Amino acid sequence: MTNLLKADNLPGPEHDAKTEAQSQELVAADRISIASNVLLTVIRLGAERVQGVVRMGTTPGGVNRWLRRAPAERGVQIVIEDQTVTIDVYIVVDAEAKLNIVSQNVQKQVARDIEENIGMHVGAVNIHIEDVVFASQVD
Repeated sequence: MTNLLKADNLPGPEHDAKTEAQSQELVAADRISIASNVLLTVIRLGAERVQGVVRMGTTPGGVNRWLRRAPAERGVQIVIEDQTVTIDVYIVVDAEAKLNIVSQNVQKQVARDIEENIGMHVGAVNIHIEDVVFASQVD
């Protein structure tokens, strides 16, 4: 019967370090690609979840959008440099909500969603309130 409690049956620190180094080499070679449309969707859904946001606004056109330099969709525009994303969110807000609180909540929600779900660093989340609507206008 083998004595499993003897220290010579356990892997030594050299083995652990070697295994860990090999493991890190494999991870370093791996690559994950996420389409910009996925980022746009995650951002849009995060913004729409915030209380006080009635709907997404319209993303400005311009040359960048026409030439597809900055991915944009339904109230969201992003610029990606290295692993950092800068986000512009265009929203329409309930007129009875506190605009600064809604804006801060959208910034927090969007940044959290991108950092936790996608794993990218968020450089900035710029909020553009395009309009406010009253409850009677929503119906």
